[in-house]
Amino acid sequence: MAQTTETMIDAMTHAGSLLLQAAATLPDTLFTKPVAPVRGWFEQVTGIASGLVSITLLVLTVALVPAAWNFRKSYKKVSELLDKIYADVNPLMKHASTVADNMDYITTSVRVDMQRVNQTIAVANQKLREAVDLTESRLQEFNALLKVVQQEAEDTFVTTASVVRGVRKGMETLEVETRGNDAARLTRATDDDWIEGDDDGDDSTAADRRAGPRIRSREL
Repeated sequence: MAQTTETMIDAMTHAGSLLLQAAATLPDTLFTKPVAPVRGWFEQVTGIASGLVSITLLVLTVALVPAAWNFRKSYKKVSELLDKIYADVNPLMKHASTVADNMDYITTSVRVDMQRVNQTIAVANQKLREAVDLTESRLQEFNALLKVVQQEAEDTFVTTASVVRGVRKGMETLEVETRGNDAARLTRATDDDWIEGDDDGDDSTAADRRAGPRIRSREL
């Protein structure tokens, strides 16, 4: 501890001797005064412009302060007016929102109903087309059946006509043959009667007389 104190005292003593030597070397203190350089025309114009800008900003500040105050008052009034308008419009907006929701619901319901109607119409059209196709198929089958029936009827008519014609032809032939047989029988009977009536002592036989010429009655 004592050694440290002695070291500090020696250092202070050495520093004091150094200060005394410096004071002896420089007995007087020197003072310097800065001298302003000469300003050119550009620097002068710049300084004047800077001053004008400062004055303009000051004037604008003085003029804008009342304007800002008035704007604040106007803003406050407009804000109050907007609050009143919002208070009046808010129920209308809620009502409009409700109306919009109702319209959306109605539109959705109508859309769903229209989709159902369209589906029903599509199903009905499909059923109608199937019915038309089935009817057309039935008509084609019926037409084919009519053609077959007509062909069968024509064939039957032709066959019947042929049979009737054959029967008529046979009846005509039979009638002609019957008339011929009846005429032959009548002629034979007349000849027999004539032979029996003229047998008055003639020796010729009936066979000989039949072999001769025969005279038929005009009534035949």
